[in-house]
Amino acid sequence: MSRPSVLVVGCGFLGLPLARRLHAAGCDVLGLTHSEATAAGLSGELFPVRACDVSNADSVGEIAKSRTGKFDVVVHCASSGKGGPEAYQRVYLEGCAHLLEQLAPRQIIFTSSTSVYAQVGGEPVTEESLAEPAAETGRLLRETEELVLAHGGTALRLAALYGPGRSVLLRKFFSGEAVIEGDGARWINQIHRDDAVEACVQVIERGATGIYNVSDDRPLQQAAVYEFLARHFERPLPPAGEVNLNKKRGFSNKRVANEKLRALGWRPKYATFFEAVESDPGIAAAARAEAAHSS
Repeated sequence: MSRPSVLVVGCGFLGLPLARRLHAAGCDVLGLTHSEATAAGLSGELFPVRACDVSNADSVGEIAKSRTGKFDVVVHCASSGKGGPEAYQRVYLEGCAHLLEQLAPRQIIFTSSTSVYAQVGGEPVTEESLAEPAAETGRLLRETEELVLAHGGTALRLAALYGPGRSVLLRKFFSGEAVIEGDGARWINQIHRDDAVEACVQVIERGATGIYNVSDDRPLQQAAVYEFLARHFERPLPPAGEVNLNKKRGFSNKRVANEKLRALGWRPKYATFFEAVESDPGIAAAARAEAAHSS
């Protein structure tokens, strides 16, 4: 029996460990990254990594020409590079369109975001909840989701990603940028990078299609997060401040439910952000270093 062929688009914070995980599981993996320099830097991986601009149809076409058959799975987890609507249009919407047109994979998975849920009342949201984001970036994510779903694909709505070397909350806490907004009651939804990887693997193995929320088991209120961090690291509690209504993907306040993903058999290794901080000192160490470097 032939090995499943998987194209991982974007070998970054999520894509690279996903590609490694799939290769270790016996898949025939090809990784794509935007620049030649990054691809060259990943030449030591156990699977090939090529440079490709997914926003360019000809660039994706070159990948198609190099293949003798279709990919079983394409996972689009490339980053917008912290760009705004124009970058979202190119990388996500046009990128997925080119992948579908040029490669015609048997299954396509798009890593979207829970920011498509614009609820502000702290209510629980499931995959059936209204997803009508106010921000242009969120609307482009929804448009990309609809394109992928129209082709029988899968949209994974990821909560805020954190993990080795990356945690916005911890970085802000250590740098002194953290602010408890208003009464601190706004809900925060997160997912550890390794648990997001396993969610992707589970979806691939099950051939699951449709929309899945990828969030840990327990949303946390902002004040509770910073109170925990202050106690755990024996540092002052961040000051109170105004609510930030100008987030790039729009302001929201909701509790993201993960029951549909759990029904596939997925279970997060880190049920909450608290557990990850307590069990993996490396997350905090990296955040401290980043905060010191940026100060």
